[in-house]
Amino acid sequence: MKIGIDARFYGPRVGGGGLGRYVAELVTHLQQIDKVNDYVLFLRKENFHECVITNGKFTKRMVDVPWYSLAEQRVIPQEVAQSRAHVMHFPHWNVPLMLRKPFVVTIHDLILLDDPMSARATTRGAFVHAVKYAGFRLAIDNAVHRSKHIIAVSEYTRRRILERFRVSPHKVTAIHNGIMKPLAVDPQRLQALGIHTPYVLYVGNAYPHKNLGLLLAAFHMAFVRHPELRLVLAGRRDAFVEQLEAEAKSAGFPPGTVTFINAPSDEDIAALYAGTSLFVYPSRLEGFGMPPLEAMTYGAPVAVSRAASLPEVCAHAARYFDPDNATELAGLILDAVDRPESYAESQRAGIRRPTDFSWRTTAEQTLNTYLTAGIRRL
Repeated sequence: MKIGIDARFYGPRVGGGGLGRYVAELVTHLQQIDKVNDYVLFLRKENFHECVITNGKFTKRMVDVPWYSLAEQRVIPQEVAQSRAHVMHFPHWNVPLMLRKPFVVTIHDLILLDDPMSARATTRGAFVHAVKYAGFRLAIDNAVHRSKHIIAVSEYTRRRILERFRVSPHKVTAIHNGIMKPLAVDPQRLQALGIHTPYVLYVGNAYPHKNLGLLLAAFHMAFVRHPELRLVLAGRRDAFVEQLEAEAKSAGFPPGTVTFINAPSDEDIAALYAGTSLFVYPSRLEGFGMPPLEAMTYGAPVAVSRAASLPEVCAHAARYFDPDNATELAGLILDAVDRPESYAESQRAGIRRPTDFSWRTTAEQTLNTYLTAGIRRL
């Protein structure tokens, strides 16, 4: 059987730390486990050479069209037809409407549907948001109803799909993401980044559902007690980060108290995880939630919101707080500084928890969905 993968998101540099890493790790581990089926990977110019082929059953095809574009709707179905793939895997919901091949789709979350304040997650005005949202609804309906099988990255996301759409439970499988092995930590890197301990850490984007306003408010309460404490936010700089910077400034923090690190490297993030007094993930909505697990691999104490997929993913390896209660989170921050032993039990669980999430297992379970979809077609 010949399997096509829309790998245009391949790699964190192009596709981001979530989706880009998912595609890269899936492709890497499929090459390791499947020596029987043929694969064609559809890549963009900017990641074509970054994707390394290590299995002779895999080939690459350059399809340099941006996602969410009209060109995607026209070009991808043509390229898929020419590739003679029997089944396609789209790692995101942007499946072309005119595609005539059977396909598997991965749905990472339904945040755009579930967040009643999703209109805030745009910087281009209400009309542009309305057009984008209508396009998203059309695309997600197409992906869900026309797919042969749906992969959800957590049981939480699977439940949300079944609650939102009229599809058979047998059509949706929860396949967890894997976690990268920890990198070696450079002890000089924090100094190079200008970071002083002790600090509270967040890694990720600053979209409204990430709830960073609550983190800022909770940190302010803790800072009153411990003015030596710092807050470090690491991710891609955008309009939402700029808004958060303005909030931090208006809160009256002394210079250097709140630090924003733009586009950190994997090595930077490793050092930040390893050195933090507490990693905090206050998200209200999440399809999976990789950063808390990543922090655990470096031995960091972790506090996450009691929301969405996070209790499923973190289990007993984190301490929890209400995503609407800044005072509760402030208490957990103070515990990390004043009573670090209060995190001992969850930290011990945190050392073991990431071992439950393997990219090899993700690839094996994903391959099974390809075979099921392909057999139905053949």
